[in-house]
Amino acid sequence: MTIFRQIQHRLPEPTTRRLVMITGARQTGKTTLARRLYAQLRRLSLDEAEERIRLRELPTRAWATTIGEAVLDEAQKEPAIFEKIKFAYDQGTINFSVLLGSSQIVMLQRIRETLAGRVFMYELWPLMLSELVGGEHPSPLTLLARLCEEEGDADALLSDQPPVLLGEEAYRRAFWFDYGLRWGGMPGLLELTDSDRRDWLASYANTYLERDLADVARLDELVPFRRFMRLAALRSGQTLSYADLARDADISPGTARNYLNYLQLSYQVFLLLPYVDSPGKRLVKSPKLYWIDPGLWRYQTGYWGDASGALLESYVVGECFKWLRTTGTQAECWFYRTHSGLEVDLLLSTASGIWGIEVKSSPEVRLSQATALRRLAAEFGARWRGGLVAYPGERLERLDTNLWAMPITRLFS
Repeated sequence: MTIFRQIQHRLPEPTTRRLVMITGARQTGKTTLARRLYAQLRRLSLDEAEERIRLRELPTRAWATTIGEAVLDEAQKEPAIFEKIKFAYDQGTINFSVLLGSSQIVMLQRIRETLAGRVFMYELWPLMLSELVGGEHPSPLTLLARLCEEEGDADALLSDQPPVLLGEEAYRRAFWFDYGLRWGGMPGLLELTDSDRRDWLASYANTYLERDLADVARLDELVPFRRFMRLAALRSGQTLSYADLARDADISPGTARNYLNYLQLSYQVFLLLPYVDSPGKRLVKSPKLYWIDPGLWRYQTGYWGDASGALLESYVVGECFKWLRTTGTQAECWFYRTHSGLEVDLLLSTASGIWGIEVKSSPEVRLSQATALRRLAAEFGARWRGGLVAYPGERLERLDTNLWAMPITRLFS
């Protein structure tokens, strides 16, 4: 199944003078994407020891004539190539090359050491709902894109939208939304049966421990880290406490920080920062922890039942996070919580103002479920653009002035 990746809009043509780095978790489709977009370039895989030896021994001045403009997969595995690419690029004997790698920290170290100022970096995440729904054909402009990129408040931007979708359009969105909540967005799962998908996720977890983790850490024993991963997954959507994680995992707080850093660097989790620009309010300052992919979250936790409220929140926040990082949109996402108890799951800070999003698992939305959004609207005043109650239903509905019930499928696809 061919999937159009939203990042394709941003990746440069090979006629551009540019060095490109595409990074992301293993198996998110970096190699497939590079083959599709840069089929005319030579591809070399540095996963192969023989290839690494050959490139290591290649004279620097011979890089342009022997290798030329190329796609270099798992580039972080051979440090020697970065100096050779730099020399050829600075000499003007190559104008374009693509570096692929699943180890963010190692790639960034290599670039800082040799290619700083020359490389444009792009991140490839697990498939988003808009990509799954769109298939080979990109989905039309999502409502999330309109909220971030266009001016106007919620009533102005949403009043022209149909209350419900019908037919094939509605079916595809509902199907892929349910799929994403159960299996996540790893491309390798698409063609498999359900039983094979569980085996694939188990294999992925073991491969991550054996290969990707080895790139960022040297662990004497993997058992504590495995236990820590499961505990981190079980806390997805919760405020991060290193002390609590360390205590439950039976490790030191310092080790807990290191372990979580490894999970971030290998694209397994992300931290959502609290919004703190609110003078006069005592705001929570600890970040919230989110597991990026629902399928990998289910494998880590062992939970295969219907989507819980915590999983639904993780899905919505993760979709927003991936979309902002993929498209390069100049908007930022946060959560909002005061010590007095006012909490909103997600804030979107845009050039035109602030959006608030609350996630609810009920099939219908009532105005009473938007109390926090109404209070926040009063606090932000003129900066407030509107509030959305994101839920797994079908009806886009105005609840009050600039306050809308928003089907999750409509927001992201």
